[in-house]
Parts: sequence; C-alpha cells; structure tokens
Amino acid sequence: MLRNRADLQTLAYLVIATGLLVWQWSRPEFSLVLFLLANFMAVTVTVIAHNHNHLRMWRSKTANSITDYWLTLLYGFPAFAWVPTHNMNHHKFTNREGDYTITYRHSERNNLITLLTYPTISGYYQQKPIRAYLRDLWGKNRQRFWFSLSQYALLGLFVVGALLLDWKKALLYVVVPQQFGLFVVLVFNYLQHVHADEESEFDHSRNFVGPVLNFLLLNNGYHTAHHHSPGMHWSRMPEAHAAIAHRINPELNERSFWWMLLRVFILSPFVPSLRSRSLRLARIERRAQSSLSAARN
Repeated sequence: MLRNRADLQTLAYLVIATGLLVWQWSRPEFSLVLFLLANFMAVTVTVIAHNHNHLRMWRSKTANSITDYWLTLLYGFPAFAWVPTHNMNHHKFTNREGDYTITYRHSERNNLITLLTYPTISGYYQQKPIRAYLRDLWGKNRQRFWFSLSQYALLGLFVVGALLLDWKKALLYVVVPQQFGLFVVLVFNYLQHVHADEESEFDHSRNFVGPVLNFLLLNNGYHTAHHHSPGMHWSRMPEAHAAIAHRINPELNERSFWWMLLRVFILSPFVPSLRSRSLRLARIERRAQSSLSAARN
C-alpha cells in the first residue's frame, strides 16, 4: 500500500516515536536518554508531516487520512496546516514578500536573537493563512473542512486527556516533544532561507549536504531541489541536488549543519569573518550601483 518502498523508514520512525511515548509513560522513573531520543524523534515527525503533505505516503485515501491523524497527535498541530502555510504560500513566494514565513520580516541580520525569535514570529503570522483556508473550505469543500477541524479536536482531546491522566508525564512526554519539534522545524526553515537570494533561480535556499543528517532526517537538507520539485519523493532528493549543485552558490551548500550553527551564531560575534553573507542584500546593492552608474552615464 505504500507508494514508495523508502517510506518503510518513515513508517519505522512513526512507530518508534509512538513507542517511545508509550514506553516513557509506562516507566515509573524518568530516563534522560529516552527523553532526548523522543525529542529527536519529534523532529523527524515534523519532517514526515512535511513530506506526507507534499506526497501522500499511501495509495489508500483512508490510510492517508489515518496518517494525518497520527501525525497530528505526534506533531502537536493539525497536519492539514501545511497546505495553506507551506504548499500554497511558502512554495509560491519562496521567502519573497507575501511569504508568511519570510526570514527578514523585522531584521536583515542573521544572529542568535533572530534565530531564536523567528519560530514564534513566523508561527504567529502563519495563523492568518490557516484561518483563510478554513473559511475557504467552509464555502467550497465542507467535508474537507470538517476533516481539518477534526484534527484540532482530536489533538485537543489527546493533550487534555494526557494532562488529566498525569500532568507531569503529559508535559514531559507529550507537550515538550511536540513544542520542540514545532520549534526546530521553523528553525530549519529559517536556516534554509536566511541570507539566501529569494529572487535567484538556484540561490534561493541553503542546503545541508552532510550524509548523516540527510539519512536521519529523510534528505531534508536538500532544499533547493525540493523547491524546484516539491512533489518529488524525498528519497530522490540527493540525485536531484547533484544535478543542480554546480549552479548553486557554494556558500549555500553547507557540509555541516552543526558547524554552521557554531560558526554563525556562537563564534561570529567574536570573529566577524565567520558571519554569513546576505546574498539578498548583495543583489540589492549590485542593482543600486548599476542604476547609479546608468544614471551618471
């Protein structure tokens, strides 16, 4: 029933994430190792929610709907929300004006403050297209409207039920992983676009090309290729990236996710040469200089 055999890894991740929740809840004592692993799996769930949104995992409509509910519970937000915020908005504008996830809304700087505040700011603005989408569904597709609303209802019952059963375990094993995953997926979006050039055909996104990260996160690092072919299955992203890698500014192909975090957000305040360069501002400056030269001539 799976469309692509590679999604056995996806399915295994969902089973592990669910199993970790059950295992931790059933234990009388707290395990830091299990807790950290569960939070990592929460991050993989956000990647899966993104992938499933672009290309449904199953050939069966019913199986896909069940997966939407499953993802909603682990993800901590209705799975349908990817459609208005991501498919219909982010992939349309790709960090240009009009993108609710735009990285330079309040600042062109790329530092620890902008990184840590971006998820909250972006999450706030993304509620607008979600509300508009639901209003549109109410008028055009009532069945889809109720299905989307039922994800909110199921998630609310799940979280409230867990809190009533044991509020401490609910916070540790349900709420914290959900919020951590939601935070990290928005951090990913920020890192994949900040200081890139949104008007460029190939330099609009940053890629993290390290093999370990891409194995663990289902090739989520190959972001330029994803924007070029959003409906392509995640398992094909390495070859798609390889075909265009030579056309991408080398500054946007990062070998190490962790080295970029350390270099740009921790070390660069002390070593300015380690700061990221805004290709967006460089393009604006080039155009201004060109216009000035033309005016002089």
